[in-house]
Amino acid sequence: MLSLDGTTVSDMMWPRSVRTCSVLRIIPFASVTLPRVYDGIHIDWSNSAIDVNWSTRVDTAADNKIGSFSPLSGDIAGGALTQPILSINGMPRRPAQTSASASMESPDSSPLIPSHATFNGSNIASSSKTRHVDLILERNSPFAAEDSFTPGQTVKDFLRTSCKILVIGAGGLGCEILANLALLGFSDIHVIDMDTIDVSNLNRQFLFRSKDVGRPKALVAAEFIMCRVPGVRVTPYFGKIQDKDEEYYNQFNIVICGLDSVEARRWMNATLVQMVDPENPETLKPMIDGGTEGFKGQSRVILPGFTSCYECSLDLITPATTFPICTIAQTPRLPEHCIEWASVLEWPKVFKDKKLDNDDPDHIQWLYDQASARAAHFNIEGVTWSLTQGVVKNIIPAIASTNAIIAASCCNEAFKIATSSASYLDNYMMYAGNDSVYTYTFSLEKKAHCPVCGDETQEVSLSGAWTLERLIEYLKTSENFQMKNPSLSLGSKSLYLQAPPQLERVTRPNLEKTLAELNLHDADISVTDARLPFNLNLRITLT
Repeated sequence: MLSLDGTTVSDMMWPRSVRTCSVLRIIPFASVTLPRVYDGIHIDWSNSAIDVNWSTRVDTAADNKIGSFSPLSGDIAGGALTQPILSINGMPRRPAQTSASASMESPDSSPLIPSHATFNGSNIASSSKTRHVDLILERNSPFAAEDSFTPGQTVKDFLRTSCKILVIGAGGLGCEILANLALLGFSDIHVIDMDTIDVSNLNRQFLFRSKDVGRPKALVAAEFIMCRVPGVRVTPYFGKIQDKDEEYYNQFNIVICGLDSVEARRWMNATLVQMVDPENPETLKPMIDGGTEGFKGQSRVILPGFTSCYECSLDLITPATTFPICTIAQTPRLPEHCIEWASVLEWPKVFKDKKLDNDDPDHIQWLYDQASARAAHFNIEGVTWSLTQGVVKNIIPAIASTNAIIAASCCNEAFKIATSSASYLDNYMMYAGNDSVYTYTFSLEKKAHCPVCGDETQEVSLSGAWTLERLIEYLKTSENFQMKNPSLSLGSKSLYLQAPPQLERVTRPNLEKTLAELNLHDADISVTDARLPFNLNLRITLT
C-alpha cells in the first residue's frame, strides 16, 4: 500500500519484466531516483521476480527534494541481492517484511495486470494508474522550455481526451510502446500492423498468449490494452501503412514507429514530410522512431521540415548482407552460402511458377533440406533450420530488455511533446548494452541534398561508359539511395520501367546502352520506386 499526497494507490503493478518507467526507474545494483521521498521500500532482486513492498506512506512533511535510494548492504546469493538496506536522503532504513510480488510471466500465465486489480472509475482521467502522471502535470517543470508549459487541468485534458497517437507496429517494440502509452495517460491510441501472431513471438511480445497464435497482432494488442487499462481506446488496423492516405495520417498528433523494416520507415517518413504545409502548423506530425537489434537500439525525434528526416540518415544504415552469385553457385564456404543457393538458385529452378513463401514452414523445410545436402557435399557445417529461416527472412535478433529500454525512450518523447513538460530529444539517441549500459545523444543534421526534405535535385558525376543497367545497380547499392526497383525517365521519355511487364519489355533494350549513347550528359532524370512515395531527381554529369 502506498500513499501519494494523501491518495491511496493499491495493487501497484510493474510490467512483466524489468522495464523502464517514465517516472520511476528501478535498476539492480544502481542508484535510483524517485520523484518524492519514499519510505519503507523493499526490493528483492531474486531471479526474474520483482518484490516491491510499499509499507508506509510518502513523507509529505518533507519538501520537494529529490530522494534517492540505493542498496548499501545485503546478502548475495546466486547472483541476486536479497534483503537490501535502502538509503533515503542519506538515511539507511530497514525494509518492511510484508510482500506483494509481481513476477515475470510465461506466455500462458496471468495477464499483465491481475484480475483483482481495481480502478477508480472507468475513465482513465480518474484512474489511480495515472496518478504518477498527475504529479508531473500539476506542478511547474524545471525541464520545460520557458513559457511553453502551463501545469493544470488543461494539459491533462488534452493528454487524455484530445491527443490522438498512432503506433506503427505491434511486435516486440510495439507491445512495449502500447503498454507504456496506456499507463502514461494517452486514451486515444491507434495501432497498425500487417502481421499475425507466431508462436516464436510469445517469448517477448507480452501482450500475446498461445491462444492468440494466428490472429492479427494489432487486434489482439488492442483487446489486451483496453481490457487491462479501462478508459483507454485502442483502434487497431490489420494491414499495410501504404493502404492509408494522407487524410488518415493527418488526424493524429504524434506518430510512433516501432518497425523492423527500413523500407516502411522510409515510406512513413516521406509521407509525413510531404504532408507539411508551411501555412498550416496542424499538418506537422512529429514522428518518433525506435529500432532495436540485439543489445543495440536507437530512438529519434523527427519534426518533418525542421529536423533531419529518416532519409537524411540513410547512409548510417548497414546494407543488407548479400553474397556474390558466383560464390553461391560454385564455391560455397559458409552455411549461409548454401541457404542462399537453395532459395535464390534452386527454388526457382525446381518451382518455376511457384513463389517462395518465407512464412510457410513447408517451404523453409524444403530449403533446409536442400541446403543441408549441399553443405554436406562441400563439407560445410552449421546449417540449421533456425539459421535457414533467419537467412531467408533476414531475421534481426530481438531481446526483450532492449525493446523495453527503447520503447520507454520513445514514449517519454511522446509524453514530452504532447505536454511540453520537458524539452524533447534533439534528436538522436543510440543505446548499446552489449558489455554495459551505454547511451549517446547527438543532433543529426539535415542533409542539404536529401531527396525527401532537402533540395529536389541531386548531382552525380558518372562515367559515360556506364550502361543504364549499371546506373540502376548503383542506385540499388549506393548507401545514399538504396532503391529497390528503380524506374528511370527523362522528361516524357521512359528510359527503363520496372512495370507493367509490357513497358518493361519495350524499355529493356536501353539497359545495354551507355549513358553517353542515351545522351544523358547534364540531363535531369527522374527516378521512381513503387515502394517509396517520392521521386528522386538526378542531374547527371558524364566524365
